[in-house]
Amino acid sequence: MNLLVTGAAGFIGSNFVYYMLCKYKTLSIIGLDKLTYAGNIDNLLKLSADQKNRFKFIQGDICNLELVQYLFDEYDFDGVINFAAESHVDNSINNPYIFLKTNVLGTQVLLNIAKKSWMVNGNWIQHKKFIQISTDEVYGTLDSTGYFTENTPLDPHNPYSASKAAADLVVKTYYDTYRMPINITRCSNNYGPYQFPEKLIPLMINNALKHQELPIYGDGKQIRDWLHVSDHCKAIDIVFEKGKIGEVYNIGCHNEKNNIYITRKIISCLRDKLNDSEINDGLIKHVKDRLGHDRRYAIDSTKIKKELGWEPTIKFDEGIESTIEWYLNNQKWIQNIEFK
Repeated sequence: MNLLVTGAAGFIGSNFVYYMLCKYKTLSIIGLDKLTYAGNIDNLLKLSADQKNRFKFIQGDICNLELVQYLFDEYDFDGVINFAAESHVDNSINNPYIFLKTNVLGTQVLLNIAKKSWMVNGNWIQHKKFIQISTDEVYGTLDSTGYFTENTPLDPHNPYSASKAAADLVVKTYYDTYRMPINITRCSNNYGPYQFPEKLIPLMINNALKHQELPIYGDGKQIRDWLHVSDHCKAIDIVFEKGKIGEVYNIGCHNEKNNIYITRKIISCLRDKLNDSEINDGLIKHVKDRLGHDRRYAIDSTKIKKELGWEPTIKFDEGIESTIEWYLNNQKWIQNIEFK
């Protein structure tokens, strides 16, 4: 089986490549990534010899129609897992165009070429599937109670989440109009190895190690449902294998923590591990809140659990400890990222 994994050098994409090549010994993956600032080929350096034989990396843009067409012609993909996206909310506020181009038009390029390749004489070739990796941010924000379900109306509040919502709707239309074999997954906040240091958890780890300020938007009480990237990869695999065509699946683990709690947890873990008293709450600095900052996200994963049998396995305390250990053991990786 051949898979096209876009955004393969990013945080979740690279973790997914490792997971799939480890689990499926006859699987081959073509990894496509533009290698913007958040994509890093070093994320894939730890592939084993066997895995390297079954993985090919292509640097390129999903908006490049000729390149994407060439890849489909050359490798006869059985599936597409579309992680490729501009994903930093602050950057989307400053430059929405890049987000709309990559996240919406790039997704449409992938869909259209997949349709041309997988539909013969009006019929879809069996056992092909397109998975769109989305986010719970497309649903907007929640009050102190309630959860996002797959039927929650889309209500994005910033250009990033709007671009992801738009892409989801384009994917949906390819099912509604052409009956294309698709699924859409919407996950909660991921954490784990290889996450770019602009995101909350690696940023706080990195800054704390340098005794630098730990910037917290507003009062820091914005709540997110934290999902370890390994559990996310398992869920995507299950959706690819067993997900009902045309369906959306939410992926979360009922692990709600606010940003100030996460930051203090990281401080406590690092201080204890390193016996460094300079890593303390005094490093926390509250800064002006982000524009359009959603207050709370929380995912209801009942559907994927009941229909497909997925369950998260990594508890937050275990996951954050292992994540901190990974960053402590990969300081060179962080330095190379920052150097770019």
